Amino acid sequence: MDGAATLQELLERTGRGDHAAFAEVYRRTQAHLFGLALRMLRREQSAEDVLQEAFVNIWKSAGSYRAQVDGRDIQPMTWLIAIVRNKALDALRTRKRRGEVEWTEPDDDSLAADAAAAPSALELLSRASQALAVEGCLNSLDGTHRQCLALAYYQGLTHSEVAAQVGAPLGSVKAWIRRGLDKLKACLAVAATPP
Repeated sequence: MDGAATLQELLERTGRGDHAAFAEVYRRTQAHLFGLALRMLRREQSAEDVLQEAFVNIWKSAGSYRAQVDGRDIQPMTWLIAIVRNKALDALRTRKRRGEVEWTEPDDDSLAADAAAAPSALELLSRASQALAVEGCLNSLDGTHRQCLALAYYQGLTHSEVAAQVGAPLGSVKAWIRRGLDKLKACLAVAATPP
């Protein structure tokens, strides 16, 4: 690969399907872009995942890179950073929707406490019963409500992303999710009532 080629030239070649140019873009930028993802996500594995997704996106969309947009210069590195930043923000939103907390390396004391706090057989049975109740209530929902809830809560999609996925207006999707949650809540309340 030509070491004198600019990043802009490499992106143009990548946009034409040049694998060697893409490898050079990766070689020149991956350390900086990984550092950005790591600073945003604070998890090495998450940063690696985001970087991989970002480079797949870069490969697919390199042909759309323009050095000027509306008369403003857009540096290649700025464009690459924007892609990684957007992927990292998506990962953070997904993490927040799933209620994940910041992960830290456990120490020996916390491992011992976790072992002591392991659920009993009765707790495991109770959790299994709850899971079955949720599954039963989900299966009782209208297909559209069930699909929208699954996309939103199991796949972590936003309402807009769900609307795009199912090909329906955003307002309808919001209503279906709200109604689905209401029906799910009512069904679970009945399931929790002792016979």
